[in-house]
Amino acid sequence: MKNHVKSNFGLLLTALCFLFSVSLHGQNTPKLNDTEIAHVGVTANQIDISYAEIAKKKSKNKEIINFAETMMRDHKSVIEQATALVTKLGVTPQDNAVSQSLMNGAKETEKMLKSKSAKDFDKAYIDNEVAYHKAVIDAVNNLLITQSSNAELKGFLQAIVPALETHLKHAEMVQKSFK
Repeated sequence: MKNHVKSNFGLLLTALCFLFSVSLHGQNTPKLNDTEIAHVGVTANQIDISYAEIAKKKSKNKEIINFAETMMRDHKSVIEQATALVTKLGVTPQDNAVSQSLMNGAKETEKMLKSKSAKDFDKAYIDNEVAYHKAVIDAVNNLLITQSSNAELKGFLQAIVPALETHLKHAEMVQKSFK
């Protein structure tokens, strides 16, 4: 069973790294405009909310439930702020290959999380949160910010990085209790 968990996390990490990191250095770097960047940002936040919703249903661990509640609250807030920004700018977030790939990966991760027994769920969830936040931080810093042409959007993305880093540190702290 441990190999299955590692395999799923390996798939998630591979997909995220492909999307966010590996392609940055090659000719396959996704070229995103500001409306696509906004969509990727909203999608990434929605995905983490969906993981947290699963955690709230499946976990009995107080630390996991508190972490999931924090993820839901904070990521909903980011979506609200992003919505206000795109409304102010008069743009509509545009679906794109990166967002679609993220959603496809999220569906697989959700299936994996939902299939976990109560005993194995908490570790699987928090391991996923650590990997996901690392990948998202990398994507925001090395793809979304660098390709954003709108100063307000770029500033917004830069402003959310510290919160994502705080989430990562929190997830890593919770993760230590499962080792």
